[in-house]
Amino acid sequence: MRLLTTSLLLTACLAESLAGQAADSLGPARRFVAATSLAAKEYALGVAPAGGQITQPEEVDEAKLFIQQAQFDVGGLPAATRTDAQASLNLLAKLLDDLAPPDSVRRAVESLVTSITRAAGGPDVLEQLPSNPPSLARGAVVFRERCLACHGESGRGDGPKAKTVEGPPPANLADHARMGGMSLVDIYRRIAIGTPGTAMPEFAGDLSVEDRWAVASYVAALQYGGSANAVTFAAIRRQIDSALALRSEQTAVDAYMTFEQVETSVRAKNPGLASELEGAFAWLRTRAVRADQAERHAIRERLLEGLERAERVVADRPSPMSLLVASFFLMVREGFEAILIVAALMTFLTKAGAPERRRDVGRGAWAAVAASLLTWVLVELLFKVTPGQRETIEGATMLLAAVVLFYVSYWLLSKVEAAKWTAFVKGKMQSALSSGSGLALSTVAFLAVYREGFETILFYKALFTSAGPSGGVSVIAGIAAGAVGLVIVYLAINELGLRVAMKPFFTVTGIMLYYMAFVFAGKGIAELQSAQVLPLTVIDNAPRLPVFGIYPTVESLAVQGALLVLAIIAVIWAVRPKASGAERGLLRS
Repeated sequence: MRLLTTSLLLTACLAESLAGQAADSLGPARRFVAATSLAAKEYALGVAPAGGQITQPEEVDEAKLFIQQAQFDVGGLPAATRTDAQASLNLLAKLLDDLAPPDSVRRAVESLVTSITRAAGGPDVLEQLPSNPPSLARGAVVFRERCLACHGESGRGDGPKAKTVEGPPPANLADHARMGGMSLVDIYRRIAIGTPGTAMPEFAGDLSVEDRWAVASYVAALQYGGSANAVTFAAIRRQIDSALALRSEQTAVDAYMTFEQVETSVRAKNPGLASELEGAFAWLRTRAVRADQAERHAIRERLLEGLERAERVVADRPSPMSLLVASFFLMVREGFEAILIVAALMTFLTKAGAPERRRDVGRGAWAAVAASLLTWVLVELLFKVTPGQRETIEGATMLLAAVVLFYVSYWLLSKVEAAKWTAFVKGKMQSALSSGSGLALSTVAFLAVYREGFETILFYKALFTSAGPSGGVSVIAGIAAGAVGLVIVYLAINELGLRVAMKPFFTVTGIMLYYMAFVFAGKGIAELQSAQVLPLTVIDNAPRLPVFGIYPTVESLAVQGALLVLAIIAVIWAVRPKASGAERGLLRS
């Protein structure tokens, strides 16, 4: 019994000692893994793929400094790994000195990291990924407190202390060329251990794990204008390409784990798309190693198409301010033109000596308002009775709005001269007045005002569709602000005798309408692609600018390119030199 008690005590003490040793070695193991992993990343940026040639000396120097930094933590690693770790570091140092191909350095680091991770208790113990997406708002707070002084408000390396730091200047964190290849884990590691040879300190002792992940997420988002979703989708695409290029099942798993950060949002808005992507990721995980070139291409195309649709679902919504401005412009332009038409008709009747016929114009205008409201109700009913085809109808509506907006923007541009506008109105009214029919006058007013009403309904339906459920408030606020602006303009014209400069008004509104036509064209194609009415062909490295309706697909860029060409032709046609009457006579003869 005494021997058993002694054995138990010795076992407990040994277990406690080993647990203490594991806990003590965890910090050095994390720093060691971070330093060697970052060394491989930096080296790959500074040496040609085949090795033997330095392309960016500063990156190679930084890689060597990371290897030197890792040397300090060898003594704190789990005892069983110290000898091998030291030998591996010596080999890495030699590979760097010999300018070995970056792939060979990467493989050596991966092997070393795997052995250290296993000895430290596995990846969940060594470096826990956050269970929930890091808070971008918290990351912004930490960034302002700890990073802004050197990196600046927007992360461009232009903070108040940037010019006084020792060593290399602070990095431009908003530069996609520099940051595009860094994963969230890479940024987290750099924040944790700092950067040797620079003023970038180690933050592992000062910031909690949650704050480090949060600020890493914020830093990663700087190159995408602060969008955490854009960072996540960009990381997924990089991991997919790496998994297929390296034939790595583990990297394929990493890509799916990254997708899980946005999967809940995708599933909440489009369950079918989320399930489709899960199947595509399963295909990637099971076939990344053994697939031939054709199958890997098919896997990549399927995933990129699904991710493009998913990113539109969760991330591509206009900002509240852009929606408010667009809504305000629409209300002011359409409302002002309707007021202008009615006022021109009334003025013409007065000058023509028929002021009593103004009531006919008023009846036609009010009938047009009532017809416009009825049209709005019918449009809403159409969308409600066809829920299964909603995306298709929305896409068609946006494309129709783009066509009408383009036509109206050109039409306004061709009517920039007040004389042309007056002649247009007088021509229509003269025909109606000469007929002597009150119905004819009412019809002119009805058609003129209803055209504005129909356009307004079409444009706002497209704008509400573009805004999504969360952007409706901004659109309504823009309508209210535009209505107030119209009242002010009306009072200024009638009470103060203000004269509106027609040419600037039509020019500015024409440009705004063309911008909206361009946006609606891109978003209309996107809606039809989401409804799978049109194909979706992703273009690698093409721009993604949702605020302009620009998406990296062949179909949307082709339509917007055609719209741009037509706009150039329209402008040239509108501003071309006009032949005088004498010149036209000579040409005829």
